[in-house]
Amino acid sequence: MTSRNGSYTTSDLSRKSGDIIAEALRHPVTITQRNKPRLVLLNIDDYERLMRQSDRRSVGRLETMSDELFAEFEEAVDGYAQSDETSR
Repeated sequence: MTSRNGSYTTSDLSRKSGDIIAEALRHPVTITQRNKPRLVLLNIDDYERLMRQSDRRSVGRLETMSDELFAEFEEAVDGYAQSDETSR
């Protein structure tokens, strides 16, 4: 039971979990249910790499904003304040 595209059904998973896990150690495997992708199995190294990449957000402060971005921010806040005053 080898899938060319690394996609298996939930029934396949219950019958051949060992083979599917072995494949997932080599590359991500999609598990489908009712012909729709539902899960992805992947090895821990790939998972950890994805988690590190997803946490690249950083906190910014007004003091560290570029002058151009700060001016754009002030303009947006002023525009919001003006529209709020006119709606009262």
